[in-house]
Amino acid sequence: MSHLTISQIKKLLAQQSTADYIWDQIKDDPRQGVQKLAISHQKKLIQQERLKQNFEQRLQIEKHFWKQGQVVAGIDEVGRGPLAGPVVTAAVVLPANIDLWEINDSKQLSAAKRRQLYAQILAVALDVSVGVGERQLIDEKDIYHATEITMAQAVQQLNIKVDHLLVDAMHVPVNVAQTKLIKGDARSISIGAASIIAKVYRDELMQTYAQIYPHYGFENNAGYGTKEHLSGLATYGICPLHRHSFAPIKKYL
Repeated sequence: MSHLTISQIKKLLAQQSTADYIWDQIKDDPRQGVQKLAISHQKKLIQQERLKQNFEQRLQIEKHFWKQGQVVAGIDEVGRGPLAGPVVTAAVVLPANIDLWEINDSKQLSAAKRRQLYAQILAVALDVSVGVGERQLIDEKDIYHATEITMAQAVQQLNIKVDHLLVDAMHVPVNVAQTKLIKGDARSISIGAASIIAKVYRDELMQTYAQIYPHYGFENNAGYGTKEHLSGLATYGICPLHRHSFAPIKKYL
């Protein structure tokens, strides 16, 4: 390996096809820069192994039902707390050979990582569906029941017949067997995938709404009650996205 520069070794380590071979070759390279690369690569390998082990642990519930020949969908929601905008739910059916180790509760991921995983999930999932509960439904039914209805919408829009639902801390009003998991988006890969789909979908929706209603900072707060949002309310009043049934909004009606 002495004929390779440190920059060349770094590039080869970054390539999955050559990383293992290069790793074996550089262990005894005396160059300080190469040893720093070796330490960095070893840390990366350890992190990947932890991700894989954690992933396998959070796939156990799905595997239980897959072994019985059942089709499983993970269900989650985003947007119960904001003062404005819809609540969004997602239903995701993953294949048994899923290997996206970084899937996790969307709140634990950066925006960039969520967008990356969003595209990857859409590419490999057997089926994905999104439900959108608008402000009017939230005000008519209350946020909890609007979320239930919107979760049911996501399930009913799936093209694949599902045998079992894994749901994050709620019940979906559909005639399908289901398991309710507290903090399910961190305990189940399918629910974690659904949380990512719902989060990215809603964030992009609020980015679009920010262009239509520019006074509230929706592009930054996604409808949550930030200082910028409340300042916009005080100055301009409400817009059609604001939830009339939420206490901070009622005084502007």
